[in-house]
Amino acid sequence: MTRLLTRGDVAALLTLDDCIGAVEQGFALQGAGRAFGPGVLGLHVPDGGFHVKAAGLPLSRLYVAVKLNANFPANGRRRGLPTIQGVLALSDGETGQPLALMDSMEITVLRTGAATAVAARHLARPDARVATIVGCGHQGRIQLAALARVRPLERAYAVDTDTTVARRFAEETSARLALDVRPAGSVADVAPLSDICVTCTPSRTPLLRREHVAGGTFIAAVGADNEDKVEIDPALMAAGTIVVDSLEQCATIGDLHHALALGVVSMADVHAVLADVVVGRKPGRTSADEITIFDSTGVAIEDVAAAAVVYERALALGRGLTIDLAG
Repeated sequence: MTRLLTRGDVAALLTLDDCIGAVEQGFALQGAGRAFGPGVLGLHVPDGGFHVKAAGLPLSRLYVAVKLNANFPANGRRRGLPTIQGVLALSDGETGQPLALMDSMEITVLRTGAATAVAARHLARPDARVATIVGCGHQGRIQLAALARVRPLERAYAVDTDTTVARRFAEETSARLALDVRPAGSVADVAPLSDICVTCTPSRTPLLRREHVAGGTFIAAVGADNEDKVEIDPALMAAGTIVVDSLEQCATIGDLHHALALGVVSMADVHAVLADVVVGRKPGRTSADEITIFDSTGVAIEDVAAAAVVYERALALGRGLTIDLAG
């Protein structure tokens, strides 16, 4: 039987803390050479695009996840639909049996924040207390909550092209996280005051520049998930210690892609893949004044790790509908 799980089911079964733990375990297995993949396939259509991401991890069993996400930026304005929609298929990697079909939106949002938290554990200063979040949507909220789990944050700044959205973000997250969260007019005003900067926008022009960033800052560049998007100025990439979630993927669609295209960095300048940092094969932060950059394009290692938690909890609690796809 295959279990069908809605976004509400996923949200009820997967906490952010559990997702952070699962994603870190996934990267550790990848770093130990025990993961299958990850692989990715992209397809452009007139108003958006689709991507397929797949990976396998040996957890309580060998799980393989294949996620199909659609990204249509004009959906909200034109159709009242979410920008990102999709489905994740989780299978038994030994038999091929489809174990679950689940909404991918909640998993994508949570595992992306979880990956930033894992990177921050290794790349942000232990005493990092001030963060700037650029892009105040649902992902921005998860990013800040995830950072608060791994660093002793006391203050955060919220930056968005819509100042009303930034104010609402500040009000809601201040109460939820017991943090001093303040709306800010521009990245240039607050990034120099911050120990951590996260960009999670659909920008196609650089938002964070070298002159905005003080020594010792940790940057998580989350928004660039196709070759047209860019958030980090290539000169800043050249000045930082670059860690990627996937070297091939970041070189194709991440902020690294733009720095490579301009020739300001080379593939040899990339310090490490996050999995190698997690297992200690490569060092994380090595000095207090080092600028560290996590280029996060989203990999299926994160998806399968999170989906396995959701499936096992759904099985234990009897949550979701079950169907016989072969019937």
